[in-house]
Amino acid sequence: MAITLCDINGCRLERGHTGKHNKFPEFVWTSQFNKKDIDKVNKAGYATPRGGDKGAYQNHVYRNNKVIIPFERLENVNLNNYQDGYVIRLFPNQYFESAGVVKPEFLQPNSFVKVGDNAFILYRTHSSFEELPPLPDWEVRHLKKNGNIVTRRSKDVIDAGHYVLRLSSISNKKERKEGPPQGIFAPEYANAETNYLSKAFLAWLIIKTQNSPYNEEQFQHLRAILISHNLINISQLEEKAILKNGITCCPLCEQIIFYEQLHEMVSFEGASGLANSQEQVEGATRSTSVNLFHMVPLVYETLEHKPDQIAWGHAICNTRLGQRECLPLSRLKQEGTPVGLLDEDSNLEVLGWISKDKQFIRTENGEVWIKITDIEFNDDFEE
Repeated sequence: MAITLCDINGCRLERGHTGKHNKFPEFVWTSQFNKKDIDKVNKAGYATPRGGDKGAYQNHVYRNNKVIIPFERLENVNLNNYQDGYVIRLFPNQYFESAGVVKPEFLQPNSFVKVGDNAFILYRTHSSFEELPPLPDWEVRHLKKNGNIVTRRSKDVIDAGHYVLRLSSISNKKERKEGPPQGIFAPEYANAETNYLSKAFLAWLIIKTQNSPYNEEQFQHLRAILISHNLINISQLEEKAILKNGITCCPLCEQIIFYEQLHEMVSFEGASGLANSQEQVEGATRSTSVNLFHMVPLVYETLEHKPDQIAWGHAICNTRLGQRECLPLSRLKQEGTPVGLLDEDSNLEVLGWISKDKQFIRTENGEVWIKITDIEFNDDFEE
């Protein structure tokens, strides 16, 4: 029996429900899921930045949170994207000309960047802290609620202060860590609506894995929510290799995902080109075989964590793809160029299709080639 959604003020409960409206009902999957699968979906809704705390990032909090914008990225971002707020991070050498001397651009009355208001200074080395110290009237960043200092973020808590210390221990200098995490990694941001729909879609893909313990008929409410946003378009999902013959699929290698892989630890056995990786990371990784997979890389310029651009994919395939867009064969045929081998008579035997940026090749039988040089993720490094 088809379920009709309430839709009053965006409510996704069934029409005619009692009680309060609810835009983000997670019980539509959690009521049937086991704890491991609930945790798997929840984790996909968290921001988990590389570098984590050393960059003053929050870790394992929902994507709909305040973000950190690196000062050097300010011109590349649309600040209106961040509905949950933002704060600008500067390194001391970006703000100071010399000890105690602020660069003129920050002293102008119309300067957008104001340390202590919408920006903070991040000290990551003892040398920068000694050579370009905080101004005398500055305070370490801290949290306040109703005028009182608090230790945990919650509703109505605000950030105060000017700088954060993340100084590693070196030789005779001890580690110094002062000031709370300031926000999440901006490319991982998604507002509450997008984050909810993304989790809902990933929950549905768990149901669609091979050997799934769940019966899709038990999730009609979840299905109704996804259909209302056109997120269960089977032909499109098959074309993007998010599904294969109706079963959840890794979009890169186009192999079906087995339910058991969602929770087993990753193995590099049989992974071409990664044969010695297992020894290198044995005991150091807790990654599962299948994880959240982004079809489009996360970047500062645009928000790319969206329900129509995510899937479950192999951890090894995620590693291989790196910061590249995962292009399906159909799109490569439309936009790319045929590539192949020349025979003795200089006739081209088509091998596959290469992307416009020459980074990605697919063949008809599912083989993939990825360029492994000249592509790197722009991490936040202090000059």
